[in-house]
Amino acid sequence: MNIGEKIKAIRVRKNLTQEELADRCELTKGFISQVERDLTSPSIATLVDILEGLGTNLKDFFNEADEEKIVFRKEDVFETVNEELKYVLHWIIPNAQKNSMEPIMITLLEGGKTKEDSPHEGEEFGYVLQGSIYVFLGSEKHKVRKGESFYYKTNSNHYIENAGKSEAALIWVSTPPNF
Repeated sequence: MNIGEKIKAIRVRKNLTQEELADRCELTKGFISQVERDLTSPSIATLVDILEGLGTNLKDFFNEADEEKIVFRKEDVFETVNEELKYVLHWIIPNAQKNSMEPIMITLLEGGKTKEDSPHEGEEFGYVLQGSIYVFLGSEKHKVRKGESFYYKTNSNHYIENAGKSEAALIWVSTPPNF
């Protein structure tokens, strides 16, 4: 952990200047500047004073939990291509395996399909963005067209397949994460 960088980030987020923070802590602006640039390290007592001036404490400051990311951009997405099964998987929420649900976007080329999953705990939902697909659940086959969705419990073998002659694309969500 870069203590100076973290102190600066909190100070900036709270719209404080170095001088305002220094005044709150009875320190000099130069000392705050040196701490933020990691040119000096404050004593524990001084660090406690700085953190109090920032409206936080040692426990919260050293909590390594990352802030929850809310918005994911195009550059966050990564893709995997399965040439054999003819699909492109777009991981639209990176590291979603640690969450309660895992959304992906999948593009099925003509003749494309996903691998068949065995029964497992959970539920799956999908919304077709383009083309049409078949959802296979055990011995059942369901056609889902653009603008339609599907939802099922994953208590039988299941997979999806492109139902047309052009690409099909869908958002697919699994809970718990399974992709």
